[in-house]
Amino acid sequence: MANIEEGTIVAPKAPPVRRSAWRTLLRNDYDLYLLLIPGLVVMLLFRYVPMFGTIIAFKDYNLFDGIWGSPWVGLKHFQELWDQPKFWEVLRNTLLINLYKLVFQFPLPIILALMINEVRNLPFKRVTQSVSYLPHFLSWVIISALFINLLSPQTGILKEVFSFLGIQDIMMIADERFFRSVLVLSAAWKETGWSSIIYLSAILSIDPGQYEAARIDGAGKMRQIWHITLPGIRNVIIFIILLRIGSALGNDLEQVLMFYSPFVYSVGDVIGTYVYRIGLTEMKYSFTTAIGLFQSVIGMTLIATANHLSKKFGERSLW
Repeated sequence: MANIEEGTIVAPKAPPVRRSAWRTLLRNDYDLYLLLIPGLVVMLLFRYVPMFGTIIAFKDYNLFDGIWGSPWVGLKHFQELWDQPKFWEVLRNTLLINLYKLVFQFPLPIILALMINEVRNLPFKRVTQSVSYLPHFLSWVIISALFINLLSPQTGILKEVFSFLGIQDIMMIADERFFRSVLVLSAAWKETGWSSIIYLSAILSIDPGQYEAARIDGAGKMRQIWHITLPGIRNVIIFIILLRIGSALGNDLEQVLMFYSPFVYSVGDVIGTYVYRIGLTEMKYSFTTAIGLFQSVIGMTLIATANHLSKKFGERSLW
């Protein structure tokens, strides 16, 4: 409490900073810090140590000479990257597929969470949630086989539907016109239910009193959703969008590998599959490392920009 001496208010002195405070914290919570060690070690070994290998993007790497023995070539592989039309095609495919997923797939978990939240029959609600979560636990090998059989114009379940629409003898997975749509549709079927868990959790954290007040004021379900539920989970939606923007140059490699073929390389070949094919079959390790470094730098730039804009407009940010 401040002291008053001869009409002058004297501010209390700030307590001295204890330089050994961190030792006290370590001693008091040593068990929690010990639990952190395995996770930190795993992150160090599998996330940070491999970053050392990015230097081969600036070398003409040879397996027999090793990283240190390979000669430096500077930005040669990056220049080769810019000069290859195939890379720009792959970059365009990657951006377009991610854009389609963001526009058409991203809203589906939100809609599903809103619908499940309105279900009042508890047994039906639990069954619906379990059924919607199930595809997430299936591998892309199984899902690709299901979609190949489903979309086959000769033997697929939708054969009659295709005939009615005039689509005959067209394998949609091997057709450039439909391949990206198949990727978006299969990803939505697999991940919509699982992704809705995040939004359901956010909806449950909203104060029920707001809904009661809205009902008293005569607001119906749609108005409650529009004016209470969606604003209540807006921060979560923005947070997920930021993460999706940061991975705009990344695709689910396993999904594309299971679905694509040489017939759809022009529309389905993405950065991940291109690196996989060129790096392993042609052994261009330095070139593909340069692609990976380019992908990481652009991804970090995108997420930093999106995070800055989010903070600027008063929304939630990553840091």
